[in-house]
Amino acid sequence: MIRFWVLCASDPPASASYRSPRVRGEPVDVSMGRLEAFSDGVIAVAITLLVLNIEVPVVNPHAATGCRTLGCALADQWPAYAAYVVSFLTIGIIWINHHVMIRRLREPDHMILFLNLLLLMSIAVLPFATSLMAAYLRKSEGQHLAAAIYSGSFLLMALFFAALNRHLLLVKPDRLREEIPAERRRQILARSISGVIPYAIATALAAVSSYLTLAICGALAVFYAFPIASGGGDASTAG
Repeated sequence: MIRFWVLCASDPPASASYRSPRVRGEPVDVSMGRLEAFSDGVIAVAITLLVLNIEVPVVNPHAATGCRTLGCALADQWPAYAAYVVSFLTIGIIWINHHVMIRRLREPDHMILFLNLLLLMSIAVLPFATSLMAAYLRKSEGQHLAAAIYSGSFLLMALFFAALNRHLLLVKPDRLREEIPAERRRQILARSISGVIPYAIATALAAVSSYLTLAICGALAVFYAFPIASGGGDASTAG
Protein backbone atom coordinates (compact mmCIF):
# COMPACT_ATOMS: atom_id res chain seq x y z
CA MET A 1 0.00 0.00 0.00
CA ILE A 2 2.84 2.38 0.92
CA ARG A 3 4.71 1.43 -2.24
CA PHE A 4 1.61 2.21 -4.33
CA TRP A 5 1.29 5.63 -2.68
CA VAL A 6 4.95 6.45 -3.32
CA LEU A 7 4.68 5.50 -6.98
CA CYS A 8 1.55 7.58 -7.43
CA ALA A 9 3.06 10.54 -5.63
CA SER A 10 6.14 10.42 -7.84
CA ASP A 11 4.14 10.60 -11.06
CA PRO A 12 3.98 14.09 -12.61
CA PRO A 13 0.56 15.74 -12.61
CA ALA A 14 -1.42 15.65 -15.82
CA SER A 15 -1.00 19.39 -16.26
CA ALA A 16 2.79 19.24 -15.99
CA SER A 17 4.87 19.64 -19.10
CA TYR A 18 6.62 16.31 -19.48
CA ARG A 19 8.73 15.11 -22.38
CA SER A 20 10.31 11.69 -22.59
CA PRO A 21 14.11 11.77 -22.99
CA ARG A 22 13.69 9.13 -25.68
CA VAL A 23 11.92 11.51 -28.03
CA ARG A 24 14.04 12.00 -31.14
CA GLY A 25 16.29 15.02 -30.88
CA GLU A 26 15.92 15.37 -27.10
CA PRO A 27 19.01 15.44 -24.84
CA VAL A 28 20.03 12.00 -23.65
CA ASP A 29 21.55 11.04 -20.33
CA VAL A 30 25.14 10.90 -21.61
CA SER A 31 27.56 13.52 -20.38
CA MET A 32 30.12 15.13 -22.63
CA GLY A 33 32.88 13.62 -20.49
CA ARG A 34 31.51 10.13 -21.00
CA LEU A 35 31.10 10.67 -24.75
CA GLU A 36 34.69 11.87 -25.13
CA ALA A 37 36.11 9.18 -22.83
CA PHE A 38 34.40 6.38 -24.78
CA SER A 39 35.56 7.86 -28.09
CA ASP A 40 39.13 8.23 -26.83
CA GLY A 41 39.11 4.63 -25.63
CA VAL A 42 38.05 3.22 -29.00
CA ILE A 43 40.57 5.37 -30.86
CA ALA A 44 43.34 4.41 -28.43
CA VAL A 45 42.68 0.70 -28.93
CA ALA A 46 42.61 1.06 -32.72
CA ILE A 47 45.86 3.02 -32.86
CA THR A 48 47.56 0.53 -30.51
CA LEU A 49 46.50 -2.50 -32.55
CA LEU A 50 48.31 -1.10 -35.59
CA VAL A 51 51.71 -2.12 -34.24
CA LEU A 52 50.63 -5.77 -34.11
CA ASN A 53 50.81 -5.78 -37.90
CA ILE A 54 54.60 -5.48 -37.67
CA GLU A 55 56.07 -8.91 -37.03
CA VAL A 56 59.52 -9.92 -35.87
CA PRO A 57 61.16 -11.53 -38.94
CA VAL A 58 62.55 -15.04 -38.86
CA VAL A 59 65.98 -15.23 -40.50
CA ASN A 60 67.51 -18.36 -41.95
CA PRO A 61 71.17 -17.68 -42.84
CA HIS A 62 71.33 -20.94 -44.81
CA ALA A 63 68.27 -20.26 -46.98
CA ALA A 64 68.76 -20.57 -50.72
CA THR A 65 66.62 -17.51 -51.44
CA GLY A 66 65.40 -14.47 -49.54
CA CYS A 67 67.05 -12.49 -46.77
CA ARG A 68 69.79 -14.18 -44.82
CA THR A 69 70.44 -11.37 -42.32
CA LEU A 70 68.25 -9.59 -39.82
CA GLY A 71 68.92 -6.20 -41.39
CA CYS A 72 67.77 -7.42 -44.77
CA ALA A 73 64.67 -9.03 -43.29
CA LEU A 74 63.75 -5.87 -41.41
CA ALA A 75 64.19 -3.74 -44.52
CA ASP A 76 62.09 -6.19 -46.50
CA GLN A 77 59.13 -5.40 -44.25
CA TRP A 78 58.94 -1.77 -45.38
CA PRO A 79 55.30 -2.09 -46.60
CA ALA A 80 54.26 -2.85 -43.02
CA TYR A 81 56.14 0.23 -41.76
CA ALA A 82 54.68 2.47 -44.46
CA ALA A 83 51.10 1.34 -43.87
CA TYR A 84 51.63 1.65 -40.10
CA VAL A 85 52.90 5.24 -40.32
CA VAL A 86 50.08 6.36 -42.63
CA SER A 87 47.38 4.73 -40.51
CA PHE A 88 48.87 5.92 -37.22
CA LEU A 89 49.07 9.51 -38.45
CA THR A 90 45.55 9.37 -39.89
CA ILE A 91 43.98 7.99 -36.71
CA GLY A 92 46.00 10.45 -34.64
CA ILE A 93 44.80 13.38 -36.73
CA ILE A 94 41.22 12.11 -36.53
CA TRP A 95 41.58 12.03 -32.74
CA ILE A 96 42.78 15.65 -32.71
CA ASN A 97 40.04 16.84 -35.07
CA HIS A 98 37.43 14.81 -33.19
CA HIS A 99 38.47 16.56 -29.98
CA VAL A 100 38.16 19.97 -31.67
CA MET A 101 34.73 19.03 -33.02
CA ILE A 102 33.39 17.66 -29.72
CA ARG A 103 34.81 20.61 -27.76
CA ARG A 104 32.38 22.87 -29.65
CA LEU A 105 29.44 20.79 -28.40
CA ARG A 106 27.44 21.71 -25.28
CA GLU A 107 25.31 18.55 -25.05
CA PRO A 108 24.64 15.55 -27.34
CA ASP A 109 21.39 14.15 -28.66
CA HIS A 110 20.57 10.66 -29.86
CA MET A 111 21.62 11.33 -33.46
CA ILE A 112 24.96 12.79 -32.36
CA LEU A 113 25.68 9.66 -30.32
CA PHE A 114 24.66 7.40 -33.22
CA LEU A 115 26.79 9.24 -35.80
CA ASN A 116 29.73 9.24 -33.40
CA LEU A 117 29.29 5.48 -32.99
CA LEU A 118 29.43 5.01 -36.77
CA LEU A 119 32.61 7.09 -36.89
CA LEU A 120 34.20 4.95 -34.19
CA MET A 121 33.14 1.79 -36.05
CA SER A 122 35.00 2.97 -39.16
CA ILE A 123 38.09 3.77 -37.07
CA ALA A 124 38.06 0.38 -35.35
CA VAL A 125 38.33 -1.46 -38.69
CA LEU A 126 41.48 0.42 -39.75
CA PRO A 127 43.96 -2.05 -38.11
CA PHE A 128 42.54 -4.82 -40.30
CA ALA A 129 42.68 -2.66 -43.44
CA THR A 130 46.26 -1.66 -42.58
CA SER A 131 47.31 -5.28 -42.15
CA LEU A 132 45.70 -6.17 -45.47
CA MET A 133 47.49 -3.33 -47.25
CA ALA A 134 50.87 -4.25 -45.77
CA ALA A 135 50.48 -7.92 -46.70
CA TYR A 136 49.37 -7.39 -50.31
CA LEU A 137 51.07 -4.14 -51.36
CA ARG A 138 53.76 -5.96 -53.37
CA LYS A 139 51.78 -9.05 -54.33
CA SER A 140 51.14 -9.79 -57.98
CA GLU A 141 47.53 -10.70 -57.21
CA GLY A 142 45.14 -9.08 -54.76
CA GLN A 143 47.13 -5.86 -54.28
CA HIS A 144 44.54 -3.70 -56.04
CA LEU A 145 41.64 -4.99 -53.95
CA ALA A 146 43.68 -4.62 -50.75
CA ALA A 147 44.52 -1.02 -51.65
CA ALA A 148 40.87 -0.28 -52.44
CA ILE A 149 39.78 -1.67 -49.08
CA TYR A 150 42.50 0.35 -47.34
CA SER A 151 41.63 3.70 -48.89
CA GLY A 152 37.94 2.81 -48.85
CA SER A 153 38.14 2.46 -45.08
CA PHE A 154 39.56 5.98 -44.86
CA LEU A 155 36.83 7.20 -47.21
CA LEU A 156 34.14 5.68 -45.01
CA MET A 157 35.70 7.28 -41.95
CA ALA A 158 35.81 10.67 -43.69
CA LEU A 159 32.14 10.36 -44.67
CA PHE A 160 31.05 9.55 -41.12
CA PHE A 161 33.20 12.38 -39.75
CA ALA A 162 31.61 14.78 -42.23
CA ALA A 163 28.11 13.57 -41.34
CA LEU A 164 28.73 14.09 -37.63
CA ASN A 165 30.30 17.50 -38.18
CA ARG A 166 27.40 18.56 -40.42
CA HIS A 167 24.87 17.52 -37.81
CA LEU A 168 26.68 19.56 -35.15
CA LEU A 169 27.26 22.67 -37.25
CA LEU A 170 24.19 22.90 -39.47
CA VAL A 171 21.39 20.72 -38.09
CA LYS A 172 21.87 21.26 -34.35
CA PRO A 173 23.79 24.53 -33.91
CA ASP A 174 21.70 25.21 -30.79
CA ARG A 175 23.71 22.51 -29.02
CA LEU A 176 27.02 24.32 -29.52
CA ARG A 177 28.67 25.84 -26.47
CA GLU A 178 28.94 29.23 -28.11
CA GLU A 179 27.15 30.73 -31.06
CA ILE A 180 29.08 30.53 -34.32
CA PRO A 181 28.01 32.57 -37.37
CA ALA A 182 26.42 30.47 -40.10
CA GLU A 183 29.07 31.45 -42.64
CA ARG A 184 31.84 30.36 -40.29
CA ARG A 185 30.08 27.06 -39.57
CA ARG A 186 29.84 26.32 -43.30
CA GLN A 187 33.50 27.18 -43.71
CA ILE A 188 34.53 24.79 -40.92
CA LEU A 189 32.41 22.03 -42.44
CA ALA A 190 33.84 22.59 -45.93
CA ARG A 191 37.38 22.27 -44.60
CA SER A 192 36.62 19.18 -42.56
CA ILE A 193 35.07 17.28 -45.50
CA SER A 194 37.75 18.26 -48.01
CA GLY A 195 39.35 14.83 -47.67
CA VAL A 196 36.33 12.93 -48.98
CA ILE A 197 37.09 13.53 -52.66
CA PRO A 198 40.84 12.69 -52.43
CA TYR A 199 40.02 9.47 -50.57
CA ALA A 200 37.48 8.61 -53.29
CA ILE A 201 40.16 9.26 -55.92
CA ALA A 202 42.66 7.11 -54.01
CA THR A 203 40.11 4.29 -53.88
CA ALA A 204 39.43 4.54 -57.61
CA LEU A 205 43.16 4.62 -58.42
CA ALA A 206 43.69 1.42 -56.46
CA ALA A 207 42.82 -0.42 -59.66
CA VAL A 208 45.85 1.25 -61.27
CA SER A 209 48.51 1.24 -58.54
CA SER A 210 48.45 0.23 -54.89
CA TYR A 211 51.56 2.36 -54.33
CA LEU A 212 49.78 5.46 -55.61
CA THR A 213 46.84 4.79 -53.31
CA LEU A 214 49.16 4.52 -50.32
CA ALA A 215 50.93 7.75 -51.33
CA ILE A 216 47.65 9.70 -51.57
CA CYS A 217 46.51 8.43 -48.17
CA GLY A 218 49.86 9.47 -46.71
CA ALA A 219 49.62 12.94 -48.27
CA LEU A 220 46.16 13.41 -46.78
CA ALA A 221 47.46 12.44 -43.34
CA VAL A 222 50.09 15.17 -43.62
CA PHE A 223 47.50 17.69 -44.88
CA TYR A 224 45.15 17.08 -41.98
CA ALA A 225 48.01 17.54 -39.53
CA PHE A 226 47.58 21.28 -40.04
CA PRO A 227 44.86 22.93 -37.88
CA ILE A 228 43.42 24.87 -40.83
CA ALA A 229 42.38 21.60 -42.46
CA SER A 230 39.76 20.97 -39.79
CA GLY A 231 38.90 24.48 -38.82
CA GLY A 232 40.70 23.91 -35.56
CA GLY A 233 43.03 26.83 -35.93
CA ASP A 234 40.56 29.09 -34.15
CA ALA A 235 39.04 26.52 -31.85
CA SER A 236 39.00 29.02 -29.03
CA THR A 237 36.53 31.21 -30.86
CA ALA A 238 34.52 28.22 -32.03
CA GLY A 239 33.92 26.99 -28.51
